[in-house]
Amino acid sequence: MHRLAPRFLSSLTPLTHHIKIACTMAQASSSLASVFTPSSGKLLDDKKTIDKESFKKQVTFPAVHVDKRLVNKCRKAFKQSLVHRKKFLNIRDDPADSESKYLLLNPAKVIDFSSLSDQERNFLEESGLEKKLHDFETELTYDNWNPDEILRTVMPEGMEVPTSFSIIGHIAHLNLREEQLEYKHVIGQVLLDKNPALRTVVNKVNEINNEFRFFNMELLAGEDNMVALVREHGASFEFDFSKVYWNSRLSTEHVRIASKLGADDILYDMFAGVGPFAIPAAKRKCTVVANDLNPESYKWLTHNAKLNKVQNRVRTCNMDARQFVVDVVKDDLIAVGKKCRDGNKFNTHIVMNLPSIAIEFLDVFCNLLKDVPVDLRPYIPLPMMHCHCFSKADNMRQDVCDRIKEVLHHKDIDNIMVHDVRDVAPNKEMFCATFRLPHDVAFAIDVKDESSPTEPDSKKQRYE
Repeated sequence: MHRLAPRFLSSLTPLTHHIKIACTMAQASSSLASVFTPSSGKLLDDKKTIDKESFKKQVTFPAVHVDKRLVNKCRKAFKQSLVHRKKFLNIRDDPADSESKYLLLNPAKVIDFSSLSDQERNFLEESGLEKKLHDFETELTYDNWNPDEILRTVMPEGMEVPTSFSIIGHIAHLNLREEQLEYKHVIGQVLLDKNPALRTVVNKVNEINNEFRFFNMELLAGEDNMVALVREHGASFEFDFSKVYWNSRLSTEHVRIASKLGADDILYDMFAGVGPFAIPAAKRKCTVVANDLNPESYKWLTHNAKLNKVQNRVRTCNMDARQFVVDVVKDDLIAVGKKCRDGNKFNTHIVMNLPSIAIEFLDVFCNLLKDVPVDLRPYIPLPMMHCHCFSKADNMRQDVCDRIKEVLHHKDIDNIMVHDVRDVAPNKEMFCATFRLPHDVAFAIDVKDESSPTEPDSKKQRYE
């Protein structure tokens, strides 16, 4: 028994050491949470306004006392241990000595002198500074708390605090849950206070308008000014956010499509909105014919072409998308075909960014060019289609391809490339299907409406 005891105790020593470290880390985390958690904080009687005075709190930080001439060196040595927080100064004057400063340390990392790193302790010794920590008392105010900390204090325990929102120029766009609506004006005010670039906070109040693709919105805080200016990848867009569709989450997709276009290519944009695809294409020296059914979108589309100094490359239309294809795109393709017959060369593209129903609009291309003389057909550059859509199917990419083939009544479309644009909701994604408009579809040539038993690789859809 006695022989086993030392070995048994020895085996416990590392475990005890780890328990001690874990307890120390837990104490540090608790200390940080305690410091950076408002001890009070309330709303005024109207339940819509933050009582900012109620967020004042006296706190104590561990601090290093240094000669002010060594502050920069000390800041570098203690970089990992300093308190880092917005609108919080981690270097403070010594009220009793104008030649000294206090460096405030993070209580989650520094509990006492022994918790300093070897490098930090060595720096103090080599610099001839005090080898001890001081308590530095200061006051935290409303300005020092972040939005999450403030809202968790004034909203009921257990209620989810809004953590994300879209920024459109000077506008913050929220989509609040039902239970959060009681605190909507408080939420709006806190976001304004904590984001200096914002001047307006709005909340979506219903689903997207199916005809003109915009949300009805309620002003929560700030200016009642919905005309925003957005800069995206070198282009500027101005529009009334309350009357048009804009989605900042599609910024990467706007660039991706533009990157597929070469100088002198021709782009037809069936659902152009205010121009997030059309304007970048024009800036790449493409010829653009852009359409939108919404009169407000059309107005701002035309305005943005001028704003970006590409109005000579952008022709704008305000009509139904099918009418646009039949009355504008068809004639334009025929005219381009005649130029190609004379020795010119053009590539054409069609963007269809109406993901909820864009695939349904593909039927307008069936037989679109059936009246074109046979001798002109080889010269018409059939467009590369970029069709955006949603899917909830188990095999989403296959679902996209199948739906396209069904609408076009063509089971043998070459190389459909399906690009995953973004997650929209659980089990719902947005895609962009890119493929060349089939010759047989455009010119109404009879084809067997069946897939061959084994398609060659060149005929199969591609995913990216």
